[in-house]
Amino acid sequence: MESGLSQGRSRALLVLEDGASFSGRAFAGEGEVAGEVVFTTSMVGYQETLTDPSYRGQIVVFTYPLIGNYGVIPGDEESHKIQAAGVLVRECTPYHSNWASERSLAELLDESGVIGVEGIDTRALTRHLRDKGAMRGIVSSVRQDVDALCAAASAHPTMVGLDLASSITELSEPVCLPAFGKERCRVVALDYGVKKSIYGELRSRGASVLAMPGTGTSADEVLAEKPDGLFLSNGPGDPAALQRAISNLRGILGETPIFGICLGHQLLGLALGCETYKMPFGHHGANHPVRNLHTGRIEITSQNHGFAVREETMPESVELTHRNLYDGTVEGLRSEELHAGSVQYHPESSPGPRDSGYLFDEFVGSISGAD
Repeated sequence: MESGLSQGRSRALLVLEDGASFSGRAFAGEGEVAGEVVFTTSMVGYQETLTDPSYRGQIVVFTYPLIGNYGVIPGDEESHKIQAAGVLVRECTPYHSNWASERSLAELLDESGVIGVEGIDTRALTRHLRDKGAMRGIVSSVRQDVDALCAAASAHPTMVGLDLASSITELSEPVCLPAFGKERCRVVALDYGVKKSIYGELRSRGASVLAMPGTGTSADEVLAEKPDGLFLSNGPGDPAALQRAISNLRGILGETPIFGICLGHQLLGLALGCETYKMPFGHHGANHPVRNLHTGRIEITSQNHGFAVREETMPESVELTHRNLYDGTVEGLRSEELHAGSVQYHPESSPGPRDSGYLFDEFVGSISGAD
């Protein structure tokens, strides 16, 4: 059943690589786009989600049935543009209401040239992806030939082996971001597609941040800055495809404390001798339970990843620190000897709960000499 809210807009079709198809109508944008189709279980935070660089090359399905009700709020974006390739929803409200909102989600997508489709049976689509796994798909408002679209989806590159992080950073040279208030420490951050709120969390705790391109910065260039610590950011694509970045990290291990998030976590794992693998449908949403194995505390976390560290390949010197309670996957690791640790989830909580902000406290505290 199609929503009546988009009457007058083009009919649109999603076709997956296995031939499954789902119809709706474009509420924003026009044309045709291919990408990996994934679902997110977040109820709010659609603006942060769609501007998260980790969603580059993906068509995002929102499982929550009504999206767009509070519009688009200046300052809530995680990068300078929409990063998702396309947006699929059950219903996009035509009436946004929030004192801080400047425009609607549909207007933002239109301005960005990103197609948004409503009227999709998102429950059926989510169940299909959950059972069959995330897969390539094409969203089109210009073609309705299912067989032709299926063939085009099957020809689109898979995420496995795909290097997206090398081209996504907005940095061409290092940029210094001063601490908010008194400086307690200096952090070099390798940007593989960072969310801006992560830098805000570091800076609000007294860390000045020197942001450097993630895949184009050598170990010698990092160490020449004599940082108190190194931060490894989130980002899109297959971590195993970033061999240069992994090699550079191996040259830094043991020289300065390291903290990584999401792709940064996976890259640290690879540098420490672990392997990574493509998950069936990944973790995307703001309601994923994770157990801190040191404290036993369960954190509700924000997540966005399609790859994970393979636990059975972790060397004895690498400790498992956090575990996902949905499927038991690795959510955190640490090498005490090399003063390096990371988490798979997003403690900056944008969007999402604030359970994991202590990780920034621990990292900044450990490298600044403060309690």
